[in-house]
Amino acid sequence: MLGAESSGGGAGAAIAIIFYVAFIVLAIAGMWTTFTKAGQKGWTSIIPILNTLVMLKIVKRPLWWIILMLIPCVGIVVWIIVANEMSKAYGHGVGFTIGLILLWPIFFLILGFGSSQYQLEKDPLF
Repeated sequence: MLGAESSGGGAGAAIAIIFYVAFIVLAIAGMWTTFTKAGQKGWTSIIPILNTLVMLKIVKRPLWWIILMLIPCVGIVVWIIVANEMSKAYGHGVGFTIGLILLWPIFFLILGFGSSQYQLEKDPLF
């Protein structure tokens, strides 16, 4: 009886892992295509600190802002500003900014695969 109970938990864990991996792949795909639309290299979206630097470049903010993102509470405010600027860069408003803040993987998918177009001057440095 003990063996029958433990086998059910393994299947649930496997399904959870599959959903987690699928979620991560979709989040990466959304960021990759969003970066590409902005004239940046898509692969930079998968490298943790570099993706933040590229995002700052996309929204035309100074790269030293990454230091501000490391400060508790200040980092949250900076992320809200960056999300708002990202939303504006693709022609969206405050509602989209709220989506980027709360559900960023889904809204990066919308930016990347939707009809949104990057509206700022493209910067080829990265």
